[in-house]
Order: sequence, then structure tokens, then C-alpha cells
Amino acid sequence: MAQIRLTKTELRSEQVKLAQLQKYLPTLQLKKSLLQAEVNQAMAELEKMQCMWEEVENTLQDYAQLFSDRSMRDFFPSVKIIDVRTQQENIAGVEIPIFCEVHFADATYSLFDTPVWFETVMKTVQQLLTLQEKARVMQERKDALARELREVSIRVNLFEKILIPRSMGNIKRIKIFLGDQQLAAVAQAKVSKKKIIQRSLHDHKSA
Repeated sequence: MAQIRLTKTELRSEQVKLAQLQKYLPTLQLKKSLLQAEVNQAMAELEKMQCMWEEVENTLQDYAQLFSDRSMRDFFPSVKIIDVRTQQENIAGVEIPIFCEVHFADATYSLFDTPVWFETVMKTVQQLLTLQEKARVMQERKDALARELREVSIRVNLFEKILIPRSMGNIKRIKIFLGDQQLAAVAQAKVSKKKIIQRSLHDHKSA
């Protein structure tokens, strides 16, 4: 750490620095709170999607024995993911993804050549895959927010525990030094004045 200069110029510089730090800290604290709330919400959404996944998966278990049916040769092409559409959203200066929708391949099966349960199972699997992609995007969202939250938390701690206390300490140290200097100057002036008076009296008596 650079040696602090005990001067009035340095005092003004430290006072300006402290004012800037104290002015910017609330903005950082607000950003930290916002990011924390968004991370908590993303975690809650992931837990909700996990529950939904388990419900849909349990529903699909009822059709497990049907997957050996010969009509399933037309099934898997119908649940192939072609595209996952997302958008970008800016939260507290961070670009994060928002899930929009999943596009599946066009169905090629014939309604007359497949069992009645075929479409139900297909829709259920598509729902499961959609939840999977939605959870993946939400995880990316949470990870991006969490990274930014860590960085902002580090900066808040730096301001609160190091920069602001250091600046306040420097200001106090400089003020004490300048105050001592001023007291010493006043004391020296009194001594000098007393000597002048004494010399003047001595000269007067000698005359």
C-alpha cells in the first residue's frame, strides 16, 4: 500500500474518494439484492420443474409396456427436437436467457395406422423433453446470475470492509497530523511572541 501523504491536498483527495465510495456503495448493494432475489427465484423454478418432470415421468411409466409395439418405429422421429428458441433478457446488467419454446420435427405417422394411445404418449414425451430443455435454460440463467452475484458480493465486501474503512482511517490520520501541526505552530508563535516582548522590555530597561 502506498504511503499516505500527510498534507491538506491529500486530505481533500481522500475526502473526495470517500464521498465517491459512499455514493456508489448503495448502488452495488441494490444490485446485490436484486441478483440474490433472481437467483432465489431461479432455484425455486428449477425445483418446481423437477416436480413437474417427476409427475410427467410417472405418467409415462403407465405406457412403458407399449414401447415394444411395432408402431413405435414412427414414434421417435415425432419427438425429435429441431430447435430450442430462447431470448435474451438484461437483469442488473447481465444478459441471461429466457426459454421460449421447443420445436419438434413434423409428425409423419398416420392416424389410421397407429394405436389410439400413440398421440397421447407422443405428447407426453414432448412435454417431458420440453421440461428438460426449459430446465436446462433455467440452469444457465441461474448460473449466469450466480456468477454476477459472486462478483458483485466481492465488490460490496471490498467497499464495506477495505476501501471505505481505509479512506476513513487515512482522513482521520491526516486530520490528527494537521491538527498537531497547527497546535505546534500556535505554541511556537506564543513562544516567539513572548521572547519578542521580553526582548523589548529588556531593551527598554537598558535604555
